[in-house]
Order: sequence, then C-alpha cells, then structure tokens
Amino acid sequence: MKLHSLKPAAGATQRQGKRIGRGEGSGKGGTAARGHKGAGSRSGTSTKRGFEGGQMPLYRRIPKFGFKNISRVEYTPINLDTLQKLAEAKGLKTIDIETLINNGLVSKKDLVKVLGRGEIKAAVEIKAHAFSATAIKNIEAVGGSAVKI
Repeated sequence: MKLHSLKPAAGATQRQGKRIGRGEGSGKGGTAARGHKGAGSRSGTSTKRGFEGGQMPLYRRIPKFGFKNISRVEYTPINLDTLQKLAEAKGLKTIDIETLINNGLVSKKDLVKVLGRGEIKAAVEIKAHAFSATAIKNIEAVGGSAVKI
C-alpha cells in the first residue's frame, strides 16, 4: 500500500453539487442559473399541473363527451359453468353469497349476477342478487331453482 494508491471506499464520497449564486467566478453567479426575468426567475414559483406556458392545455383542447350515471348498479358476474364446478367439487345443494365469498369467487360487498355461459348439470338452489334470462332457464331445466335476494 502506497500513499498515492489510497482512495475512499466505493460509495463513501459523493460529487459536490453546483454552488449556485456564489459569485461570477463560479459561472453560476448573477442570475443563479435561472435566466433573466419571468416567473421562473423569482422565488416561490410553481406552475399548475398541465400548464403549457400559456398555450391552451391538452385537457382543455380535447372535447368532452359522455356522462357517468350515478345510479348505475355494478354486478359481479358469475357464470353457470363456474357454479357447476363449485357444486361438483364441494357437493353442494344450495349456493348462496356466503358460499361464493368463502370460495374466493366474490368479495364481501359485491352484488352477484348469475349469467348463462356454460351449462349446469346439478340441480342446485342458487341465491343471488340478479339472474340473466338464459341462466334462469338453464337452472330450472335441470330441476334447480334461482332465488333472487
């Protein structure tokens, strides 16, 4: 080990930042790298999100359309083939919301709508918030029942 080969451990030192506004000799004196005049040169400036220097911002250039219906009821769909698999695996005669929650198919606060994709072979009583017409037809065709909660 020699004196000329000594250096700090990797990551122990950091490059010193630019010393802004500390005299003309630094090259960053005078305006302190902020340019001349204008809002950006003064202290306490900030521009709002989406500001484009006075140009009409994008969020105002794009036309508005459509609306959000505040009375819309959002259902979580469950298809008949999913209920058939569940009935076979667990040997169930009735399937209600609690059963679906316990098996991870829906969350606690979800409203459930049974849809008619696939086919159901087991005659089960299904309790849900809503049913499609094809789902009711298929459930009752095999001797099951669809009960609206």
